[in-house]
Amino acid sequence: MARYDLVVRGGEVFTPSGLERVDLGVTGGKITAIGDLATAEAGEVVDASGLTVLPGVIDTQVHFREPGLEHKEDIHHGTRAAAKGGVTAIFEMPNTSPLTLTEVELNDKLARSKGRAWCDHAYFVGAAEENFHLLEELELAPGCAGVKVFMGSSTGSLLVEKDELLAKVLAAGRRRVAVHAEDEDMLRERQHIAKEAGHPRAHPVWRSPECALKATQRIVRLGRAAGRPVHVLHITSAEEMAFLAENKDVATVETTLNHLTMAAPECYERLGSLAQMNPPVREQHHQDALWRAIADGTVDVIGSDHAPHTLEEKQRPYPSSPSGMPGVQTLLPLLLDHMNAGRLTLARLVDLTSAGPHRIYGIAGKGRIAKGWDADLTLVDLKAKREITNKWIASKCGWTPFDGKTVTGWPIATLVRGNVVMRDEELVGEAVGEPVRFWSSLQKG
Repeated sequence: MARYDLVVRGGEVFTPSGLERVDLGVTGGKITAIGDLATAEAGEVVDASGLTVLPGVIDTQVHFREPGLEHKEDIHHGTRAAAKGGVTAIFEMPNTSPLTLTEVELNDKLARSKGRAWCDHAYFVGAAEENFHLLEELELAPGCAGVKVFMGSSTGSLLVEKDELLAKVLAAGRRRVAVHAEDEDMLRERQHIAKEAGHPRAHPVWRSPECALKATQRIVRLGRAAGRPVHVLHITSAEEMAFLAENKDVATVETTLNHLTMAAPECYERLGSLAQMNPPVREQHHQDALWRAIADGTVDVIGSDHAPHTLEEKQRPYPSSPSGMPGVQTLLPLLLDHMNAGRLTLARLVDLTSAGPHRIYGIAGKGRIAKGWDADLTLVDLKAKREITNKWIASKCGWTPFDGKTVTGWPIATLVRGNVVMRDEELVGEAVGEPVRFWSSLQKG
């Protein structure tokens, strides 16, 4: 009789063939059997009756603020929030203090994660003038998610705004580069709009669609010239989506749940600076264009851009109020709610949250439910109605812009490499997160 470390029984499982009523056997953290395992022995059995078993959700854009800004978030709390939201792996950004610019800072984050991270993790290295000559080697380091380029509004030397330096960064390596595309010159020229308005309703006016489009066009042109693929983050405008749809041979595309769920000016009137982020939440016709881009395949992945600040910081007068909001825990509930409202299919949801990240970044062993792959599983109740509340949020900041929102669809259990880390809204077990592996690093070894 077959024996497994863990068996998931009774659920509808999203396999590469679609939804199937099958059981999953897990041994050594990997999926080793798919089929009828009713008589199999197991060290642990997870009853998935009435649930849908999805490939583990991968959030490829979070800011966990550690080291240096732990008063708003840290790796421990951020990954707890991820696990509660059904997320099994995260990619974290380099704008911490100190910045993540060398292997020393990268390894420091990996060391901080050991025994404290509740999900698997990888860390971006930031591109800067002082480290572009190191990037080709750094992008291949174990635990490195790749290189992140900030073209507008970042911290210290992470700002890479001139074409000459951007070209040098793009020439230094081969992996897909993640890019925050806003034109810094235009931001400086238009900053008076925000200062004169004194209210976050001016945020999408200051940081205009033209500002985003200009930067996106520049990075695509430079990427094409360098023969380097780019991944353009948090796209917000109809104009950018139309442009990127014509350049998918070099550019992959992310949008976020914030931009898909909130719209200006209503969100700024209701939430004030709690709705403030970069690039900004825009008007309804832009949001409609984002949903069309999901339907036609232009969008490759959805990230949360989880970027928490304390409520006290957010209450500063605009525009001195910081941009960013928590999101890793609400990514999947909001997306399930949109699915139930008919805005996308379950297959598209899986592609945007697991298969897409695997495809874009060359993740080894994650992104689908198949034999030999990591047993990263997100069990959801597609019809459960729940209210998102600040009390539910595990992030250190303790708030969400979606407080009080009722959604249909909810994460019930989270399994990271066969370890149950969340069940029925409660974290269980231990912080078992390990570094995500990438094909590029495996090839190096």
